[in-house]
Amino acid sequence: MPTTKKGRCPRRATWLSFAVVALAVVSGAATTLDQSSVAGADDQPQVVFHTSSNPAPTQTATGAPTHVASAVQGVQRSQQELDQEAEAARAYKQAIATLSALKPHPSPQHVFDALLATSNDNTNSIFTSFLPNFQGQGPIGSAIRIILKLHHLATSRISSSFSKEGLGLGSKKREEEGKTKAIKVMDLLEHSADLGNMDALYTLGVVSLFPPNHHFELSPEIAYASFSKHASQTGNATSQAYLAFFHASGYREVVPVDQGKAQLYYTFAANGGNKGAQMALGYRYWSGIGTQESCKRALTWYGSAAEQAMAKYLTGPPGGRTLPQTSTRLSDLVGGIYGPGASVASTGVSALRPAIKAGVARAAGETWEDVLEYYLFNADRGEIDFAYRLGKIFYQGSIYASAGGIASGAEGVGAIPRNYKLARHYFSAIAHQVWPHDPPSTVQTKDDNRPIGYAAASAAYLGRMYLRGEGVKADPAMAKAWFARGAEQGDRECQNGLGIIYRDALVPGSRPDMKEALNYFDAAANQDLAEAQVNMGKHFYNRGEIMKAIGYFELAVRNGSPLEAYYYLAEYHSAQATTPNLPPHITSSSCSMAVSFYKLVAERGVWEDDLLRDAEIAWMSSTNQDKEVAMLKWWLAAERGFEIAQNNLGYILDQDRSILRLTRFSPATASNDTASLALTQWIRAAGQRNIDALVKVGDYYYHGLGVSAEENETTRLEKAARYYQSAADTQMSALAMWNLGWMYENGIGVPQDFHLAKRHYDLALETNAEAYLPVILSLGKLYLRSIWHTLTGGKNGLNLWYPDETETGHSGDTKEIDGQSGDDTGMETKQEYAEEEDGPWYFGRAKEEFHRRRNKQSQPLVPQGEEDPISWARARRDAERERDSDFGPEDYFDAALQGNREDVEFDEFGETMVLVGLCLIISILIYIRTRIIERMRREQRDGEQPANQNQGNQGNPNGVFPAPGDPARADWAILR
Repeated sequence: MPTTKKGRCPRRATWLSFAVVALAVVSGAATTLDQSSVAGADDQPQVVFHTSSNPAPTQTATGAPTHVASAVQGVQRSQQELDQEAEAARAYKQAIATLSALKPHPSPQHVFDALLATSNDNTNSIFTSFLPNFQGQGPIGSAIRIILKLHHLATSRISSSFSKEGLGLGSKKREEEGKTKAIKVMDLLEHSADLGNMDALYTLGVVSLFPPNHHFELSPEIAYASFSKHASQTGNATSQAYLAFFHASGYREVVPVDQGKAQLYYTFAANGGNKGAQMALGYRYWSGIGTQESCKRALTWYGSAAEQAMAKYLTGPPGGRTLPQTSTRLSDLVGGIYGPGASVASTGVSALRPAIKAGVARAAGETWEDVLEYYLFNADRGEIDFAYRLGKIFYQGSIYASAGGIASGAEGVGAIPRNYKLARHYFSAIAHQVWPHDPPSTVQTKDDNRPIGYAAASAAYLGRMYLRGEGVKADPAMAKAWFARGAEQGDRECQNGLGIIYRDALVPGSRPDMKEALNYFDAAANQDLAEAQVNMGKHFYNRGEIMKAIGYFELAVRNGSPLEAYYYLAEYHSAQATTPNLPPHITSSSCSMAVSFYKLVAERGVWEDDLLRDAEIAWMSSTNQDKEVAMLKWWLAAERGFEIAQNNLGYILDQDRSILRLTRFSPATASNDTASLALTQWIRAAGQRNIDALVKVGDYYYHGLGVSAEENETTRLEKAARYYQSAADTQMSALAMWNLGWMYENGIGVPQDFHLAKRHYDLALETNAEAYLPVILSLGKLYLRSIWHTLTGGKNGLNLWYPDETETGHSGDTKEIDGQSGDDTGMETKQEYAEEEDGPWYFGRAKEEFHRRRNKQSQPLVPQGEEDPISWARARRDAERERDSDFGPEDYFDAALQGNREDVEFDEFGETMVLVGLCLIISILIYIRTRIIERMRREQRDGEQPANQNQGNQGNPNGVFPAPGDPARADWAILR
């Protein structure tokens, strides 16, 4: 029976209601999906649908179905939710727009005179033959350059003085606008978060924890609440990682320290794919923080973090992403934790590190502005070597380049603004002296004095820029042409670049040619280029020739490869550690090496979350809040296992050197909580082969800083002695040896033993010649004390007539604090990994054992491939002054200073004793002469006294003054 029109209307209304409800649900789910994807780039959006069993529809008393009314209410509710979500999204977008308009923190990059950063290309006009060259040599060009620079400085200062900012008219207004915008941002974020916008909630937590500028307040309470709510509702891994940090550190006492909760949140975040949480979890399993030590679990999490770093590295242009610049220890800029000479960081081969050199240069008053100005002056007047080095500086964005070639990156301690345009300008100027035209022209200049070597090296940089699209549009064909020019002259970087082009068929229309690529890779690898050795190793690794590949990776590590070689070596050792049926000592040592190498890869590949670099930026600011943010970021990095962050945090909080005494974070008076935090960081840094930190831990236990009040003094001093002994056993810290000698001398923390005290004093002098004066004074006091000890009936004093047995033995024959003998008389084992099981393991030991086992000799910590640009420029300047001077070095006393003094060996102690003896003899002779003269004058006065009395009775017209001609008159003469 056909239905009527009246019966069809309720059914149509019902279906229409269901359609509207379904549309609203889908729209809401889509909006939630879009918003959740912004909160964290490393998290997958999670949308949870709640389902329930729906009962059969019922009817009301009037006969209408109840689901119709429910549908109408659902439509109304969905419309309200849509309006609420739209308002939340609008507020969030407005907050982000306002936040972007605010001025961020000062840039970390070095900013120098803009006039020096511009290139002055000389045009070939007719006027150039009449006008003097501004960049040329001679007094006219120099005078014009000086006048132009003074004019630029004068005009810039005058214009800035009369501007609104210079008159102080705009600063107050700008400050008020900044405060108003900051309040607006926080209000909009809170409003959007209250309406349910998860992106706004996450951003509110980030802004509260890391204020963008000084107009915002650091509020860890708001940050913790925001991250907690965001993590509970979205499961965001980044928010969970921040919550784990709060529980692990107890930052600002927002929550009490709870390592169990920290471990739980880190586990959630690591499983969610957060790289920082994976590193923190791996470090905690490795060091036993909040859990039991487990190399296998540490290997799992560090391996996951390293895989993310490598995946990010491979997403870059051909050859991989540009590596982040290395981070800097604050203590290195002042010569180490204990200053220059006393610190291991500034003695021996460690003194050649760029951070130490930079600290010395800054202490001498040399700034990066001065260095760049000197380089620019010489480069623009035609000095090829200066132009080439200046191009390198602008290309890598740092004064100091890392060893290993172009792909190894640069050192962050000499960071300047990277400028590919200027780098290309100087490289092109050098290359055009050999090849006047850019490719595809093959014309060469026929001149025997052309700089072929510098031109080939410049062609390598030009080819790399065209290959990777750095400062120019990517053009593999142009890159190949430049590489071919340099490869003809045997440049290793050009050969490696051609190998990459042939291997990956980067030129359009070409095919991979592995044979040709291997020829170029092999030629570059034979010249010790780390990147080429990595490419050779990757080829054999992919073919299954593992041992041959490992050989190339090991060579690359020795030559300075900072990333890929370590990753593949870690992969090899990780596979060996997880291989069943291998002896336990092999699997444990392989696991340790794999963890160490994975850790290096994960810590260097921090393109998106470079906490160390961000902390350096904030630390260079002038406000206390920025310094607190810097310490917070170092603390976050320290929880992830960065030794540099642990060193910097401990160095800042050190009670002897704290420079944050007036901030809220570090009070004016010494706090045991602050000392405890510093001690924790020193201990963790010492566990990663920081010898100066190991000595510092001994100092903290000796002085009782940061240790528990329940620990008695005897136990505390014994721990200090053990830490000093551990540092002394490395044969690198003279300060630890001296401290240990002093403790043996006085019987503090160890039994009193004058022989061991003298032995450690002698070891300190052998380790570091700069310890000469304190060691000599200590030995003198030790001998005097030993003599008094013997005279008072004591035993085991030092013998003054012949050497002690401890002096004639080896350094390893002394007693250890543990009571164990240092004499190793057992037979050497033939197993390869047996010696790695002796003693506690630490981060960095795997790398040292790796080098020692492969090279069979000690390797320098810093390769000598890259010279110091500042020292090189200083030597060139001194050479020019000496050449241009009218007087040679043989004049005045220069000949004595520059002679062959190094061939003459002086006995400093003997010379000092001779000088002291001469001084004593001269003093005695002067004393004897004075006594003789006084006796002669006294006898003369006694003999003339009767005659003076007789004359006195007769009267003397001159009074008491003898008459002229009287011999006694000479006694009244004033000795001059």
